[in-house]
Amino acid sequence: MPKSDNVMIIGGGIGGLVTALNLHKAGFSVRVFESVENIRELGVGINLLPHAVRVLTHLGLSDELAKEGLPTSELIYCNKFGQKIWQEPRGKAAGYKWPQYAVHRGRLQMLLLRITKQRLGEDAIKTGHHLTSFHADENGVTAHFENRKTGRQIGSYRADCMIGADGIHSAVRRSFYPDEGPPKFSGNIMWRGLSKCPSFLTGRSMVMIGHLKQKFVAYPLRPQQENKGEALINWIAELRINSDVPPKRDWNREANKADFAPSFSNWRFDWLDVPKIINAASAVYEFPMTDRDPLPRWSFGRVTLLGDAAHPMYPIGSNGASQAMLDAEALTKALLNQPDVKTAFRQYEAARLETTASIVESNRKLGPERAMQIVEDRAPNGFTDINEVISRKELEAISNKYKQLAGFDKETLNAR
Repeated sequence: MPKSDNVMIIGGGIGGLVTALNLHKAGFSVRVFESVENIRELGVGINLLPHAVRVLTHLGLSDELAKEGLPTSELIYCNKFGQKIWQEPRGKAAGYKWPQYAVHRGRLQMLLLRITKQRLGEDAIKTGHHLTSFHADENGVTAHFENRKTGRQIGSYRADCMIGADGIHSAVRRSFYPDEGPPKFSGNIMWRGLSKCPSFLTGRSMVMIGHLKQKFVAYPLRPQQENKGEALINWIAELRINSDVPPKRDWNREANKADFAPSFSNWRFDWLDVPKIINAASAVYEFPMTDRDPLPRWSFGRVTLLGDAAHPMYPIGSNGASQAMLDAEALTKALLNQPDVKTAFRQYEAARLETTASIVESNRKLGPERAMQIVEDRAPNGFTDINEVISRKELEAISNKYKQLAGFDKETLNAR
């Protein structure tokens, strides 16, 4: 595809902004349209796996990432009694060329927004532009927008192609699949928060405790006062509820700790005090764990989907944002290599659709966290020797299979 062609991206989240930066670096003219009027520093923590950090490093963001994120050095799975099931090094500690970073989602998005404006120009980001409809013809795509708060029509824009990176409730996706319905609810609710607490274990450890019906995840984002042993801890408390649909609530509002904290009141271990971490959070937010069924196709002529708009998945294996970044890289490569947009989008889809569909299905079966459920099923009352419950060979197989599926097995990634 000629570099002079321009691209319209719907959605100014992490996936949309990384795509814009990749395309701009490759020489394309890009404009991003975001529904909200003011992009703010929202959310809690996420983990960026080495394959995603590789993409950001190639965009020249390694120094900024090092300032914003904390390298994760190890991953540990434990049962509900705090007994260790599995432990492995992560990032550079595991021999990867790139780190694995724990970072605040909002701070990462603001970093990407700042860099995008610097490199593409302030006018490249159109906020307060909610997509209402679009039309594609043989020569391009025309999109129509409104101000979502006022309902006022605010203009139409045209580009040679359009990328829908507008999240799990994507308007672009809905135009192609109008009868799909709401996201699929897993049956689990997640409560997320940030707490200033003493560091635990190495100070760069990511821990997952429990099983399918009850789980707690914790990892530090950025040391606040390393000399005092304090850190900003990102945590997730997760419970299965007795319902096929999530409760009808405003997911942007703060949650009540009384809804879930009592279930974790006894989770005090000599290396981690879960109730203390929960109590230290000034605000907690509630989210249903949802995804969508994999699609048969993403690309329709000059329009395609990317990130959560294409393949929303359960937040298992630290893969959601990372996979969107891999999409951005694959899409840019396809547009550079192919003579026309339609062929490029088909190549991009062929490279990414099957892989991401497999990750969605794997995450529904708990992905690498399946090891925790196996131990719960085999030893619900705890154990004295983990090798009598599950062999190291079986644990390694679960871990390695997921890394290969998600594209971050060390040998293959380091060889790129």
